[in-house]
Amino acid sequence: MSAQGNNLQYAVDIVLCVDATLSMRPILDDVKHSALSFPGRLAQEMKDKGRGISSLRLKVIAFRDFGDRADDAISESPFFSVPHELDDFERTVRELTPSGGGDEPESGLEALALAMASKWETGLDRRRHVIVVFTDAPAHPLGDRRQRAAHTYPASIPSSLDGLFEQWGHRQSPHALMENSAKRLLVFAPEEYPWTDIADDWNHTLFFPSTAGEGLEEWEMDEIIATIANSL
Repeated sequence: MSAQGNNLQYAVDIVLCVDATLSMRPILDDVKHSALSFPGRLAQEMKDKGRGISSLRLKVIAFRDFGDRADDAISESPFFSVPHELDDFERTVRELTPSGGGDEPESGLEALALAMASKWETGLDRRRHVIVVFTDAPAHPLGDRRQRAAHTYPASIPSSLDGLFEQWGHRQSPHALMENSAKRLLVFAPEEYPWTDIADDWNHTLFFPSTAGEGLEEWEMDEIIATIANSL
């Protein structure tokens, strides 16, 4: 994709954190459909605004529950460059299968932590680094002993929500993992811990309350796409 109009070069990185537990079965197909439509819809939105995207990359992190089944609690893809690696991205999304989950809370914060630590694009004129979380459940608190005891638990994960917030950072700080002006967090989740806390306290964050068993509404996906395009 090439820059248009004002000759500025735009880079957009999107990480999709997708709850792939059994409870997501009724709506996972909706989430997958929305994810697959991301590249085309974003490109069209940017075209309508007279802008092009010079670099578009997408990444998928599927999460379940470290306390339930450690071996498939998290799967993390590399960034896929679009359009050259679009087939690989689409294959990764289509292979998402609902399974496991154990108790109601899931390992959503761990997925968010890994997303924040991604190797984001740092070049070009303007950048947007976007994390989108799709889940129908609350999350286990960071520091939960049963979660951290899993042999696959990443050593880099902070031990508290406060620690994760430091890595998000309201301003560019020594602990911040993301470029403050580039970052955006979009959360499609129930009005429960920790998502409401994040929605209230974290900057550059949009919260879309969800109801268990209900899919992602078209207007919400339109809002997500518009949020990315309007902020560039």
